[in-house]
Amino acid sequence: MSDIAISINDISKVYKLYDNPMDRLKESLGLTRQKKYKEHYALDHVSFQVHKGETVGIIGTNGAGKSTILKIITGVLSPTQGQVVVDGRISALLELGAGFNQEYSGIENVYLNGTMIGFTKEEIDAKLQDILDFADIGDFVYQPVKTYSSGMFVRLAFAVAINIEPEILIVDEALSVGDVFFQAKCYRKFEEFKKMGKTILFVSHDLSSIGKYCDRVVLLNQGKKLAEGDAKEMVNLYRRVMVNQYEDPAEKEDSTSSEDNQQVTEAKEPMKNSLNLNPQLLEYGSKLAVIEDFAVRDNTGMITNIIEKGQDFSVDMVVRFYDDISDPIFAFTIKDLKGTEITGTNTMYENIPIQPQKKGDVRKIRFSQKMSLVDGEYMVCLGCTGYKDGDFTVFHRLYDVCSLTVISGKRSVGYYDMFAEVTVK
Repeated sequence: MSDIAISINDISKVYKLYDNPMDRLKESLGLTRQKKYKEHYALDHVSFQVHKGETVGIIGTNGAGKSTILKIITGVLSPTQGQVVVDGRISALLELGAGFNQEYSGIENVYLNGTMIGFTKEEIDAKLQDILDFADIGDFVYQPVKTYSSGMFVRLAFAVAINIEPEILIVDEALSVGDVFFQAKCYRKFEEFKKMGKTILFVSHDLSSIGKYCDRVVLLNQGKKLAEGDAKEMVNLYRRVMVNQYEDPAEKEDSTSSEDNQQVTEAKEPMKNSLNLNPQLLEYGSKLAVIEDFAVRDNTGMITNIIEKGQDFSVDMVVRFYDDISDPIFAFTIKDLKGTEITGTNTMYENIPIQPQKKGDVRKIRFSQKMSLVDGEYMVCLGCTGYKDGDFTVFHRLYDVCSLTVISGKRSVGYYDMFAEVTVK
């Protein structure tokens, strides 16, 4: 008996892209022999296997092909080329509630979805109370789902999908539905599946969850499989892909070391070009001094928007002065996505003496520290202020200039981790 739950063999998915609808119509009617379309490879000759009892993550940037390959595995899409072999009953958390009938009640949709998955009425009867307890939407379960709030809708859909005891669970960005208490319930159920030895295929942009739950990770980029292996190794490789610092091993021959390449790259273009920048940042100030360039670097010196909790990192700035400034102050702040300032500092708070600057001077500032924030999404703000002719002046501020993702295999409550040491006697 094979221990392979899912086998992906040379899968490609090609879409035809037409410049206008008439070209599509002419081709469908056989009115032209010319090729009127461009081929787009959503997946390009991808192969990998998932063993029974294994939790495998799939990561990659938007458009990498992650959701496409899950839809092919679950039979929602057919591959253009290649073969998928699945050994076991699948429950897929893809587009939650996609099979729900808006006119049916919650109960009726539970039976509808269970039947579509392949369960008998008796099997659904046996699971019904577990589903209702997990969804916890009260008497609304007897009302048409078109009357549900979006939160109630996804809670019921998730409850149906995760309580049917599948042999293979496929999850696509579905563990962050509902409020924080329901999310905690979802993660507990997910961990139960792991302990039971279920096979799990997991797609998420939450790299902390990928690192915590996955035995192995497959990295996709632009429809191709770049690599697969240990979660931490693949996350680090993904960080390089995100800032265009990934090199195909086949193209690395006769090249200089990666450190030399990084220095050459940074010499050619601004540091900030290697970051995921916010196109809607708020910028203001007198511009008597200007933040010309900036970077966030991890403990290896690589420019990245992703920092691992507990590791050293730095925030760098390059400031050019367009007037004589007697007392400049350099600052950075980290905010959550709601705009709350979480932490930050400046050269005045740190008692760093800054000499008066002359017009034309350029200063490079580096704030070095250890990442103690819990895993999550944040925004970075930069500033150069100070005193001009005795008056406090904002020279240049960049609010929400770039995103900052903190990843960790260790969860904490709140905003930061105190790295507590626990003893139990």
